Amino acid sequence: MTGKTMSEKILSAKSGRDARAGDIVVADLDLTYSHDGNRPLAMELLSSMGTNRVWDPSKYILFLDHHPSPNAVSAAAHTRLRQFAIEQGCQLYEMGDGISHVVLPERGHIAPGDLVIGSDSHSCTGGALAAFTTGVGSTDMAAAIATGKLWLLVPETIRVDCDGSLPPGVGAKDLALAIAGEVGADGANYMAIEFGGTTVDRLTMDGRFTLTNLAIEMGAKAGLIGTDAVTEAWLAPRLPRPWTHLRSDDDATFARAVHIDASGLTPQIAMPHAVDKVVPIAEVLDTRIHQVVIGTCNAARESDLAEAARILRGKHIAPGVRLIVTPSSRDTMVASMKSGVLATLVEAGAVIATPGCSGCAGGCHFAVPDSGENVLSTANRNFKGRLGNPDSFIWLASPATAAASALTGRITDPRAYMEQIA
Repeated sequence: MTGKTMSEKILSAKSGRDARAGDIVVADLDLTYSHDGNRPLAMELLSSMGTNRVWDPSKYILFLDHHPSPNAVSAAAHTRLRQFAIEQGCQLYEMGDGISHVVLPERGHIAPGDLVIGSDSHSCTGGALAAFTTGVGSTDMAAAIATGKLWLLVPETIRVDCDGSLPPGVGAKDLALAIAGEVGADGANYMAIEFGGTTVDRLTMDGRFTLTNLAIEMGAKAGLIGTDAVTEAWLAPRLPRPWTHLRSDDDATFARAVHIDASGLTPQIAMPHAVDKVVPIAEVLDTRIHQVVIGTCNAARESDLAEAARILRGKHIAPGVRLIVTPSSRDTMVASMKSGVLATLVEAGAVIATPGCSGCAGGCHFAVPDSGENVLSTANRNFKGRLGNPDSFIWLASPATAAASALTGRITDPRAYMEQIA
């Protein structure tokens, strides 16, 4: 038999069998979590599973991250989640603590080799730590919190190798969009994507989370990056339990190999209304922009906000442009306050939103665009109507491109501003 991919290794360990791509396994779960954006809530389905108790309260975490209580319906859901957490003895992260799959790695809940499921489709973010993290629906979540197990089809894996140094002004989000454009929105349906190569090796953990977060936008069940010294340094102050390094075997079998020459990349833009409708920024320069969002779980970590602040420092956004900045977590917000990054953004004209999912979907934030307006966002989705108005248009870009475009009111190449900073 050939070697194993990371997905095969993790699902073998959690199922107690020699699991290979195509096998169906019943696996033990290390962690489960739900948020306030799902209907029905998983706990409302528990009784249909023949129980009213969570199998292990220490392994089920609740988040109030999607809806900052904008109406009575959301407020009632928050109350129910808070009550359930008390009844079951589960941990709950409150409104303003941040986005579930951003907070979990930050707070040391995920280790390499873990099997984690969440009720958010972007649960694949945690795969940057070489964990198999994936999203499920409310019914599967109810079964999981009742039993501590879940059946899974072991996915085939696409290996994406990115090599070369990213040019100045080109970041992890540009790389992620380039990969999405190459693989396609359904090019990895129910597969795992493994990101590697010299470019990925040089990325910070923030950049790696940006890559794995976008895996679901290519149809993937999970996105993973093998552990190394960067992983080790990032986990050292966060993860209280022991863990071991994890990478795919050299002779593992991959369903497809994709190669990206990162050294030749320019800033990338995903045009409405598809994440894989990706073009170099030169093709859409000067497109009028009405609203800019620097936020969401894809690119609103501390380094992302700092990158935007470097471009905006001492300047002000263009007349007629709204700039909404949403830190992905409370930890990010506090760090950005202490460093002066948030002050810089506010002075430039930004509105700072509650840490969480604001700016990603229409029901999650306060700034639905008008019909015909263009929104440039660092989010991971630009589906028609995603921000609450099907007659608006969403363009996806990096934090640097978003900041530069906020200054001009048009899609703007950030590299000129990066040269000024240098």
